[in-house]
Amino acid sequence: MDKETPNIKKWIVLYPVYINSKKTMAEGRRISIAKACEGPTCAEIADCCSYFKLPFAIEIDKAYPRDFMQIGRVRVLLKREDGTPYNPDITSRKQLMLKVAEMVPRHPGRTRKQEPAASTSSAGPAKSGKHGKKKR
Repeated sequence: MDKETPNIKKWIVLYPVYINSKKTMAEGRRISIAKACEGPTCAEIADCCSYFKLPFAIEIDKAYPRDFMQIGRVRVLLKREDGTPYNPDITSRKQLMLKVAEMVPRHPGRTRKQEPAASTSSAGPAKSGKHGKKKR
């Protein structure tokens, strides 16, 4: 384990903010809104990396520097020590971000989550949230 820890520091970092369509470029998004996905999680990104057969490590205790409320990041190794890529289709950070953003909406956990959410949102709250003391 001691030999693996220093190597992880050389791996590229992928924060969920990089591919979140709800964020602006100033807030940290790195790809176009058309290609980004809504609300990705570290677990979904990690599943995509395993699908692409890329070595990865999830760091739950780390936060995004621009917005410290965004917790978690994924470290990914794109190339072997001799310089050949693990996946020939993905040779750069940008390609990885685009491929992961393309895969996250098709994630099995995401497709199951949306169905119950659609049925509960149709009922929706009828009252507005702004109630308080009457002004005199």
